[in-house]
Amino acid sequence: MMQIKKVGIVGLGTLGTQIAIQAAHYGYDVKGYDLDPEIFQQTIQKIRGMMKFLGKGPTMPVEEWEKAAQKVKLDKDMGETLKEADLVIEVVPENLELKRKIFTQIDALAPPEAILATNSSSIPISRIEGSTQRPEKCLNIHFYAPAISMNIVDVMGGTKTIPEAIETAKQFVRSISCIPLPVKKEILGFCFNSVWRAIKKQTLYMWAGGFVDFRDIDRAWMVFTGMNRGPFGLMDMVGLDVVYDIEMSYCNESKDPQDRPPQALKDMIDRKELGVKTGKGFYTYPHPEFVRPDFLQG
Repeated sequence: MMQIKKVGIVGLGTLGTQIAIQAAHYGYDVKGYDLDPEIFQQTIQKIRGMMKFLGKGPTMPVEEWEKAAQKVKLDKDMGETLKEADLVIEVVPENLELKRKIFTQIDALAPPEAILATNSSSIPISRIEGSTQRPEKCLNIHFYAPAISMNIVDVMGGTKTIPEAIETAKQFVRSISCIPLPVKKEILGFCFNSVWRAIKKQTLYMWAGGFVDFRDIDRAWMVFTGMNRGPFGLMDMVGLDVVYDIEMSYCNESKDPQDRPPQALKDMIDRKELGVKTGKGFYTYPHPEFVRPDFLQG
């Protein structure tokens, strides 16, 4: 099995920052790079808000999480972040051409033996691996939200990924107190994200078509699952712009107009109603309706 000691993170938005801190806490030497030098600290502030709002934290005490954040080394040059990395995880927006461009850069800067992973929410590595000289060491490692206890991680190889790279990725995931969800055969959306995608698609269709109020869908979901929010509350947490980009990835793949996310969702994004991060999405934050004791009474 390949040895992972040094991890490079490219892209320090909501998930990139979480992955960096998670790995740093569990003893990895972590370096991070983003075009925006301020984004790491800004993202930490947002994640703190998410933890407080949800009442959920990471796999370690929050105080230890804060200490781990200080261990992440930030670079102004991607080459510095990657020059000694054993594992590189790309965490840039859900755009295939952008990811291919970044992977070409990563491939040129990282050591030849390094494993290259994308944290894409929907795009299989097979669409990206051709932009490198090492497709056998490329794979999907898709995190959900380890800072708020969603410590599941999809792991999926591409057309040429060697078994050793897959096993190394699974071991890395386990070593940072996350649960690997191996995908045996390529599927758009991987393991749990494929399930979540089906829920998103149907609930957005029902809301945008005027069939059901989104609050009633969330009420039903909360009663049925025992969760403290429904699909629309979850989408607000993810970010409606992120949700839209992911749904467009599915649509671009299938070429089926029925897979296109509703225009009503795009209209919300154009109004900067992106969910928790802007204070308004389907609900208004920091005091959304679904946290009220009477919400489930309808």
